[in-house]
Amino acid sequence: MGITKTAGFAIKTNQMAQILKVLGHPARLSIIQMLAKSSDCVGNEFVAQLPLAQPTISRHLAELKKAELIQGSIDGKNISYCINSKRWNQVQHFLHNITLEIQSNKERC
Repeated sequence: MGITKTAGFAIKTNQMAQILKVLGHPARLSIIQMLAKSSDCVGNEFVAQLPLAQPTISRHLAELKKAELIQGSIDGKNISYCINSKRWNQVQHFLHNITLEIQSNKERC
């Protein structure tokens, strides 16, 4: 298997590619949707609502946390997860700029 070539691309583009890659799994998107709908941080509710085993959900949560899309806090044995608003604002801004470019250029095609 070849190595993905990222050299020569802007740092921000590489970072967003990694974040979007993390979001490219239905379990992770479902977790994000659950967190987005909740007014509070979410703990063990993922196991009851997703068709996955707890260890699998934990791995997906770890990937989302590593990409800084979510953040977690520990209270004794309980871990609660929330959306990381700062990171989501960065993703939204990046995608919004692409959308604006597409809209401004679609008349030329």
